[in-house]
Amino acid sequence: MRKLKLGIPKGSLEANTIDLFKRAGWRITYDSRSYFPDIDDEEISCTLVRAQEMSRYVEDGTLDLGLTGRDWIMENGSQVEVLQDLVYSKVSAGRARWVLVVREDSPIQDIRDLDGKRISTELVNFTRRYFEEMGIRVHIEFSWGATEAKVVEGLVDAIVEVTETGSTIRANKLRVVHELMKTNPQLIANRQACADQWKRKKMEQIRLLLNGSLQALDKVGIKLNVSKENLGRVILLLPSLKAPTISGLFNEEWFAVETVINRSIVRELIPLLQEAGAEGIIEYSLNKVI
Repeated sequence: MRKLKLGIPKGSLEANTIDLFKRAGWRITYDSRSYFPDIDDEEISCTLVRAQEMSRYVEDGTLDLGLTGRDWIMENGSQVEVLQDLVYSKVSAGRARWVLVVREDSPIQDIRDLDGKRISTELVNFTRRYFEEMGIRVHIEFSWGATEAKVVEGLVDAIVEVTETGSTIRANKLRVVHELMKTNPQLIANRQACADQWKRKKMEQIRLLLNGSLQALDKVGIKLNVSKENLGRVILLLPSLKAPTISGLFNEEWFAVETVINRSIVRELIPLLQEAGAEGIIEYSLNKVI
C-alpha cells in the first residue's frame, strides 16, 4: 500500500498540531520515547521532526508533507511548496515576530547602530542575510539557548529572538529595536511529491480538513426557535457565513433558525436574541467549517 510520509513538528508546535489533526479527523498517538507516531490512516506514516529541520527533510524527499514555521523555511532556504498558512491562536497565538532586542539601558536606538557589534540568535542564516542586504557589518553567533540572558549579561550587544506578546522581553528589562520578520506555521510539501497524482490528492484531503478545522476554531453554531411575528427582528441580529437557515415547524406560526457565528460575540448576542423573541436557543461547537 502506498503511504504519504508526514512530518509532525516536535517541540512547541507538537501538541497543538496533533490536536488540530484530531479535530480534522485523524488520531495520532505515540509515547515519549518514540519518533514514529501511529495514525489511524493506513495511507499515512508519521515521523516526529524538529520544526527547525522540517523544511530540509521535506525538500530532499525524506518527507512528503510537514508542518513548520515560515521562519525555518527561510532560515534553511528550502525550496518547498507551501500548501496552507496555519494561523490560529491555539498554535501560534497569532503571528510571531523575530525582533532585534537590546538591554533597556543600551545606547543602541536604531538597527544601523549595530554596525560592528555582536549579535546572538538561533536564526543565524536569515539574520546574516538580512544585515548583509542592509549593508550593516555585524558579527553573528549561534545561540544554543537562553538567548535573552546573553544580552542581559552583556555577552553580546543584541539578540535576534522570536516573540509573540513581548512579555518575556519586557520582563527581562529588554527593548525591541527593530522587527526583522513575521512568521506563522505552514503546511509544506515536497515538490516532486506534489507532482504525484496519488500523493497530491492525499495532501489536498489533509489541507482541506486542516483548514476547515482552523476556520471552525473561533466559530460556533446557533439554533433557535422563533415565532413568525418576531422572525424579522431575530434575523436582523444574526450574522452568518451566507444567510441563516430557516425552516418551518409543525406549528405554522413558528420557525427554526440556524446559523454560524463568531464565538467572540455569543455572550452579547444571546441576550439580544432572547429579548427579540427567540426561544430554545442552543449553542454548539464546530469541528470544521468548509
